Amino acid sequence: MSSTPTGRAANGRSPGGGPPTPPSGRSERSRSEGDVTATPLLVGIVARAHGLRGEVAVEVRTDSPDERFAPGARLDAWRPGTTAAVLTVASVRPHSGRLLVTFAEAPDRASAEALRGTRLTVDAGALPTIEDPDEFHVHQLEGLRAELASGEVVGTVREVVHGPGGELLVLARPDLPDALVPFVREIVPTVDLSDGRVVLDPPEGLLD
Repeated sequence: MSSTPTGRAANGRSPGGGPPTPPSGRSERSRSEGDVTATPLLVGIVARAHGLRGEVAVEVRTDSPDERFAPGARLDAWRPGTTAAVLTVASVRPHSGRLLVTFAEAPDRASAEALRGTRLTVDAGALPTIEDPDEFHVHQLEGLRAELASGEVVGTVREVVHGPGGELLVLARPDLPDALVPFVREIVPTVDLSDGRVVLDPPEGLLD
């Protein structure tokens, strides 16, 4: 049975509805059938240290930054060559399209600088169950095949990103550059999780 987006997508937000969030976009990996708890979901990447008081600039990769980066929130953290750890958000504030976050475990410039490149994740099993069939988590959308009403497959949803106007589906296409498709009802009238697909009604030129 198909569900039709009405403006809510990815971790409970609606395509085309509500104010935009900082650029985010994707879970750590595409959804897997059955057990979504098998894969951590990416919610942010530490870009660099900021200032002298332990703040780091975080590139947001979640639709729910207010929840994921609320003071007291605990995030799994890892980067190549280091041991996985847990970081506790001490403070957070927006800055130039990113978040400036202080973690309790990194209270100064030196320890904040050591977090550069750290990937911040949460367990998919910790996400709330969505009761509304017209709402979707990011990881549910990633990996879906994208097709036209005629049945022609035009690509696969590689990730969901957030631009100034709202959510965008990034379509990976064989032998073609990725395409950005606004996740709004007029362009994505059908999301069919049971059949692993989204149906597109793109305006002329969108997929060119």
